[in-house]
Amino acid sequence: SLSLQPMITPELVKGRAHLKCAYSPPSSSLRYTVLWSRLTTPGRQEQIQQDTTLQAFSYLEMSSERLWLGDTVFCTVTAFARDTPEQQSLPEQSKGFYAGIKFLPESLQIAEDGKEHVLTILSTVPITCSGHNDSCKITLQLSTEDLDSQLLGPPNIVLSACQVDLVPAPCSEGSCAAAALTVTAVTDFAQDGNLVSLIRAEPVGQRDGLWRAHAPKDVKVTVRDLPTGNCYSFTDPHIITFDGRRYDNYKIGTFLLCQSTSRVFEVHVRQWDCGGHRSATACNCGVAAR
Repeated sequence: SLSLQPMITPELVKGRAHLKCAYSPPSSSLRYTVLWSRLTTPGRQEQIQQDTTLQAFSYLEMSSERLWLGDTVFCTVTAFARDTPEQQSLPEQSKGFYAGIKFLPESLQIAEDGKEHVLTILSTVPITCSGHNDSCKITLQLSTEDLDSQLLGPPNIVLSACQVDLVPAPCSEGSCAAAALTVTAVTDFAQDGNLVSLIRAEPVGQRDGLWRAHAPKDVKVTVRDLPTGNCYSFTDPHIITFDGRRYDNYKIGTFLLCQSTSRVFEVHVRQWDCGGHRSATACNCGVAAR
């Protein structure tokens, strides 16, 4: 009865990307069988490699022949006595380790309020250098897709960047390279309900076959619709402001009807006399908006 507690971590070994399965400290009287596997379908695993060792760790090299980026990998460890190999511990399996590029968070729920939301893209495995110029990084092309698209409407979301670079860094807390960008919901001034968009990333200009065919899982972004404020100027003219205040303006001339304090947006209105001799009344006859 042992507590091996196997755990997978990424590691760069002689310039090549590996996964390391580490477990309890070695014992001179024990050997270990390490079975590497990957998830093929939910609940089903496929064996990749098996090692028998005296060490308290085992390595699996990242290569397109046996392991694809985007796989979830496990290691299962069994200990047995060197002199009596029939005495074996119960197999212990590690938590699944996702090997590849991923977004954090994996989904977003944002509102049409102009706020920026940070999205991190990271690689859980080391990025290796092949010796070519600028090959020591992964360049990702970013794009968005509106699932509830309207043909002539604005996009649901905008990103702060169209491309990001993942530059190698020492592996720490599940990240071997990371980049950040912001996502903002587009305020469309339309009551169109909650909308769903996808953010996807695709490696570009990669010579390394391991990375070239890999694309991380899309991020689902749900944009929550917010009610839009309205103001009015109508008839002779009655004015209702955004906060519901009502008043009349019978003056003749050109007036600043509305102006934003935070962005370039204003509305001018021109009012002409339309009441005749008996009443002082003006009517809207022109409008200019920026």
